[in-house]
Amino acid sequence: MAEQNDPQVNPVNDVLNIPKPVGEPIEINLKDRPVIKTKDFVAKDYSEDEFRKYIELYEKTFNVIKENEIVKGKVVAVSGNDVLIDIGFKSDGRVSIDEFPDPDNIKIGDEVEIFVEKIEDREGQLVLSRKRADIIRNWERIIRAKQNDELIQGKCVRRIKGGFVVDLGGVNAFLPGSQIDTKPIRDYDVFVGKMMDFKILKINHPNENIIISHKILIEESMADQREKLLSTIEKGQILQATVKAITDFGVFVDLGGVDGLIHITDLSWGRISHPSEVVNLDQDIDVIVLEFDEEKKRVTLGLKQLTPHPWENIEEKLKVGDKVSGKVVSITDYGAFIEIDKGIEGLIHVSEMSWTQHITNPNQVVSMGEIVEAIVLSLDKSDKKLSLGIKQLTPNPWQSLLEKFPIGSRHQGKVCNITNFGVFVELEEGVDGLVHISDLSWTKKIFNVEDFVKVGDMLDVLILGIDIDNHRIALGHKQITDNPWDSLEGKYTVGTEANVKVMKALEKGIIVELPDIVDGFIPASQLSVYQIKNFAELFQYGATLNAEVIEFDKESKKIVLSVIEYLKDKDQQEIDEYIAKFKITKKFTLADVIDRTKTIQDLKEEIDFKIDDVINEPPTEPQQ
Repeated sequence: MAEQNDPQVNPVNDVLNIPKPVGEPIEINLKDRPVIKTKDFVAKDYSEDEFRKYIELYEKTFNVIKENEIVKGKVVAVSGNDVLIDIGFKSDGRVSIDEFPDPDNIKIGDEVEIFVEKIEDREGQLVLSRKRADIIRNWERIIRAKQNDELIQGKCVRRIKGGFVVDLGGVNAFLPGSQIDTKPIRDYDVFVGKMMDFKILKINHPNENIIISHKILIEESMADQREKLLSTIEKGQILQATVKAITDFGVFVDLGGVDGLIHITDLSWGRISHPSEVVNLDQDIDVIVLEFDEEKKRVTLGLKQLTPHPWENIEEKLKVGDKVSGKVVSITDYGAFIEIDKGIEGLIHVSEMSWTQHITNPNQVVSMGEIVEAIVLSLDKSDKKLSLGIKQLTPNPWQSLLEKFPIGSRHQGKVCNITNFGVFVELEEGVDGLVHISDLSWTKKIFNVEDFVKVGDMLDVLILGIDIDNHRIALGHKQITDNPWDSLEGKYTVGTEANVKVMKALEKGIIVELPDIVDGFIPASQLSVYQIKNFAELFQYGATLNAEVIEFDKESKKIVLSVIEYLKDKDQQEIDEYIAKFKITKKFTLADVIDRTKTIQDLKEEIDFKIDDVINEPPTEPQQ
């Protein structure tokens, strides 16, 4: 039979001399056939007219076949890997057995749809395809399903980036990951090989791309449930939910067709760093409706509100003096917050961290996440405030400091901190005291403490006082030596002349150093007969000049001097040298000096001050 269907050995084709089709579909027209003469045949059983008549009858038995069309055919034989199909043409076509979905069950006589690819190929054979016929029918089925909004079945064959490739009966479609389910997918591999129902979302004919969705079917099935829920939901209602997504700021749950959000602050009365500490994905939980925006269909939910607030019965759990333990959950400049129970936090102020140390940063004592013990100092239920202390866990060492460091006793300590108002000196580990700037020197005015002493230096000090209640120790350094002002009183009487060194220019005059390393003050009015506006530039550090003592006050520890008083009994040459040395622009004479000289009584108002007032007294000591 194969030989009869083969155009290479078919005598009828040879006789008819039918041209082989190339490219476009053709029809066989008997009018164009050549004249056949009986002499062309070996057998002479028929006349020429009879033979032509039989040929016409034979050719009428063939169907009109076109290329690129689907036709019906019948299985006439199965030979090896080929299936012979009769489509009503002069010859049978061969189709690979692999193109049949169920090769083992092919039977002779089965009717199948076949796609005609070529009437004749280069070898003159009819080229058919069962697979192309199936694809075309499937495309028609897919288009019909899209037009009629019908379901279509398919099989997830493999995962690709962003979703799945789905076989819709020989035609591949793309299923995006977001279109699989209404809930987030935890394991995509479970869908590989699974048969599912889909709806067609989009068909791109030129590119033969199909996008499908399974999620839309779930949403449609839940539409009635969603509408019912939205019509009955109200504030305060308790609902069942399934955790579908966890973010940094909260948890999204499925209420049964309606999504809701539990903010991280509404998950637990206690402090949490991430929602995953409270709930897990796909977990079923009870929630309470906190807010419902009917217009936006937005539901705000709470979890912690299903349990009583921890502060409601706080007095049954805690009382002042109780020893508690908890985790450090927050550290600020002024202290550390400790969570001793879910929703119950207490503050350990820096002042309650150590009896003796001056704590400036809570990190010196505690660290984040650390479990610490503390004592309840106060409890305010109305404001939900709890004060805790660490130092109360140990005896107050200040009670015994008076025995260790009696007032008037001398000690040596290390300078541990320097401020603009004084120096902190460590007497022993954890115990330090303050030497005020005014107690550093009997005779020197300290402008910059670091010029006098450095951190880490050892300093001799005297205990001036201990304030147990406020935890302060007052120290003195100058008190180590005797007060020199008793001896200075006889040396620097009023009228005494001295050569002094400029130490610092101030707004109201200059600080000078006398030979005994004691500081004195020359008011601005006593530097020249006429006002000097820029005397701070003229009288610079280290310059020397002569002056006369016009006041000595042992109690206030001040010596006031005057250049004018010194010059009143000098000659004009010394006055000129003074004017030249300090580049005083407005010159004056001895007569001007004598005329400018005032009595102490006249100067009383000008020199009646404390040196500290003149140089801006340092700030007072802050609370320790």
